[in-house]
Amino acid sequence: MTDRLAALGRSGLELYRFVLFAFGLFGGFLYWLLVAPWKGFKVRYSEVARQAVRIGVNAVPIVFLVNFFVGVTLAITVADILRIFGPIEYTGAVMGVGFWRELSPLLTGIVMAGYAGASLAAEIGTMKVGEELMALEASALNPVRFLCVPRLLAVMIMVPVLTLFGNLFGIYGGYLICTGLLDISPQLFYDRMLDPLKVKDIWVGGLKSVIFGCIVGLVGLGQGLQVRGGAEGVGRATTNAVVYSIILIIVADCILTVALYF
Repeated sequence: MTDRLAALGRSGLELYRFVLFAFGLFGGFLYWLLVAPWKGFKVRYSEVARQAVRIGVNAVPIVFLVNFFVGVTLAITVADILRIFGPIEYTGAVMGVGFWRELSPLLTGIVMAGYAGASLAAEIGTMKVGEELMALEASALNPVRFLCVPRLLAVMIMVPVLTLFGNLFGIYGGYLICTGLLDISPQLFYDRMLDPLKVKDIWVGGLKSVIFGCIVGLVGLGQGLQVRGGAEGVGRATTNAVVYSIILIIVADCILTVALYF
């Protein structure tokens, strides 16, 4: 029992130290993005675009599958509950608010933690093990500016874009169930979906997606920069990137929901 508590404590301290490191990395990101361009250090926007395609565009099929089938499952579950009380047509209302405010940002963030976060950790970690980061520093190129800024900026741009697609995919899955199995007309579905949806729900979902993208990028890059121990260290960093990202995304989601709605 004591060994388990000690291991839990070490894991907690390790996560705490990493969060502090990630905040420092984010400070460096803000410096190279906002301050350094005034001193002649320009952001490599061509690299941002390349990373956005690699990280975001290639993840569209995964985001589609996850959000679509969650939308189908949610519609069936909600309709089964609402059937007890009568107003089954309000399934569309739950789909709209649920996906825009909560489900799409959360699901997309978790998907990107496994897709982009692990990729970033493995890529940067392999560079560190191969001493490529030292070579950059020897060439007077800051690794944060040269490698981290384009990748983090790309993730922060593409996660909100993918979240928007996730909203459409998830609601479309619920739409197919409502119109195909529940005999709800398309017009009634859209009317019930839009009635309770507020502008606040839309911008809250967008804010969450930006923060989740920042978490995914920072955790993936931070784990890559902290790799030690060769190939084994790269594997450990990749695993930690996914686990830490998911934990921090869920915690951030809880905090944002409580702060913005209660």
